[in-house]
Amino acid sequence: MSDAFLAVPGDLAAPTGGYAYARRLLAALPGQGLRASHLALPGGFPMPTDEDLAATRAAFAALPPGPPLMVDGLAYGALPAEAIRAAGDRPLVALVHHPLCLEEGLSDEAAARLRARERAALGLAHRVVTTSGTTRDLLVRDFGVAPGRITVAEPGTDPAPPNPVRPGPAVSLLAVGTLIPRKGYAVLIEALAPLRGLDWRLAVAGALDRDPACAAAVREAATAAGLGGRVRFLGAVDPVRLDRLYAQADLLVSPSLFEGYGMALAEGLARGLPIIATTGGAAAATVPDAAGLKVPPGDAPALREALRGLVTDPDRRRAAACASRAAGLALPRWEDTAARVASCLREAGR
Repeated sequence: MSDAFLAVPGDLAAPTGGYAYARRLLAALPGQGLRASHLALPGGFPMPTDEDLAATRAAFAALPPGPPLMVDGLAYGALPAEAIRAAGDRPLVALVHHPLCLEEGLSDEAAARLRARERAALGLAHRVVTTSGTTRDLLVRDFGVAPGRITVAEPGTDPAPPNPVRPGPAVSLLAVGTLIPRKGYAVLIEALAPLRGLDWRLAVAGALDRDPACAAAVREAATAAGLGGRVRFLGAVDPVRLDRLYAQADLLVSPSLFEGYGMALAEGLARGLPIIATTGGAAAATVPDAAGLKVPPGDAPALREALRGLVTDPDRRRAAACASRAAGLALPRWEDTAARVASCLREAGR
């Protein structure tokens, strides 16, 4: 019998940070003495159909009584009260990567609807796990969650060998993340367009099918800006290829408008990569100041100057790489993450 259930919508193998968190958590919790089982939910979240909600209620109601249920925030924040109550009186834990209403591209009406539903849903959870202190603070300030109900369990990061600092002049840029509006790739293309005279190449590793219209628009913008031969959109890549891409990179770039934590940023730190990131959400805290350069989200001119500064200055890249590597060595491992979540699940059941 399971000691806990982790409910995740859609394909658990999906190549995003949130799904990676769920996979690694399920694998690491047994090492903390907690047998955890995956409960599959429909893939329509965070905009579920009536059929999705009916299937979710049925899945919750069919669980054996007793063990805590942890629900990934991609589904939890979109669940109406009656669906949540279908889980019965078992301990209920919400896992929040970032509030759903902060996703880019939502209409004002949709964002307001998600905010109200997520606030109500969080009020029904016994405990809440967030993946960063930034998200915790957002839930306290804007969603009425009491600080004592929240556990921060940052994603773990695997040890990795440090990247060599190559002097250039050619500089390999890497961006990791699904092509959706929140990831800010349109801003990155705008920032790079005037830098065609510099010797750089960009590889973008991220799924192209989550928002096909966004992905098509970004690729068209790159072509229109004359960057078709300089920017490669690789789509979702497997872990082995992603590891090679990190190893080949000289500089990690994250133009994201908001991050609940930024697992790709932590991966860059683990490898000692200089990083250019925005200050959107938790990214400002995930990347130390000395590990690269940080700019306001959505500010293409500021991003352009940061890119220019590090692409053209190997000494600055070398100094940033040293700070990045030092920060990467201090990052939590997955057993640390699992220990915090296991403790939260046990406390919820008391």
